[in-house]
Amino acid sequence: MASSNFVDYVKIFCRSGNGGSGASHFRHEKFVEFGGPDGGDGGKGGSIILRGNKQYWTLIHLKYRKHIHADNGENGGGARCTGKNGADIILDVPLGTIAKNAETGEIICEVTEDKEEQILVKGGRGGLGNWNFRTATNQAPRYAQPGEPGMEGWYILELKILADVGLVGFPNAGKSTLLAAVSAAKPKIANYAFTTLEPNLGIVEYRDGKSFVMADIPGIIEGAHEGRGLGMRFLRHIERNSVLLFMIAADADDITSEYKILLNELKMYNPELLDKDRMLAITKSDMLDDELMKHLSEEITEKKGIDIPYIFISSVSGYNIPQLKDKLFEMINKTI
Repeated sequence: MASSNFVDYVKIFCRSGNGGSGASHFRHEKFVEFGGPDGGDGGKGGSIILRGNKQYWTLIHLKYRKHIHADNGENGGGARCTGKNGADIILDVPLGTIAKNAETGEIICEVTEDKEEQILVKGGRGGLGNWNFRTATNQAPRYAQPGEPGMEGWYILELKILADVGLVGFPNAGKSTLLAAVSAAKPKIANYAFTTLEPNLGIVEYRDGKSFVMADIPGIIEGAHEGRGLGMRFLRHIERNSVLLFMIAADADDITSEYKILLNELKMYNPELLDKDRMLAITKSDMLDDELMKHLSEEITEKKGIDIPYIFISSVSGYNIPQLKDKLFEMINKTI
């Protein structure tokens, strides 16, 4: 199978630059017997910086760039000349990227805005030259400050997709078909499980030039929070969605039971996901007549297992798609 262009997890080794040493230097000029100290400061070591770029949607450009080293700052010189700063290294990353310390798991920074910059590894400060240490009682200091060493270590960059609506459902529930129907996205669609092997984003056009972003998350199965199926690799993408749209096919054996399984997987992965606004779309409803739809509604009401609004839709025929978009847009703007 060809390797995917979607990469949402990379581990990289970063080393920032050392600061340059300050100079211990004295002014030497003809006919000037006591020139005094004039050692300049060392330059700052280069930092490694993450910058948000809305044109990026994957971390694949960093997949094979495992070692990243910034330049050292140059040493200071005479005549109070400051050493040149080491060049910073700027890594463009998709919006929604989180940086962690690989050893401790501590979150260092998050990048969520376009052109936002966050320092991942700070460069060492340059040392002060002896000119800075002159005093009334010590007018000829013969010492200067060394540069501060840079930092190094392994870091994890993890992408959590930013979207207004996240589609949650079992494989083959019609998530990709809905995304293709309401946006210009072209996800792979077929009648078997795990057609979608990577998240797909689509911009859903709404009224009066408004729009919202929808994310098709690869299908969840029971036990996903433990790594079964596609497991936790994609559950984290749901964390950044404003509204969760649960999708269950109309021909499911038990709609209420499937909803509870999906909800439990989210709860076991991260209980805070249950605080998000949720809605249920019963897909493939073009194969239902009014009587069957009424029967399913009564069944859902009687079992009292679904405590969120639900709607019958068909992405193929377009049935109730405008009403679904209305409700989602209303929910998104309520959460802002």
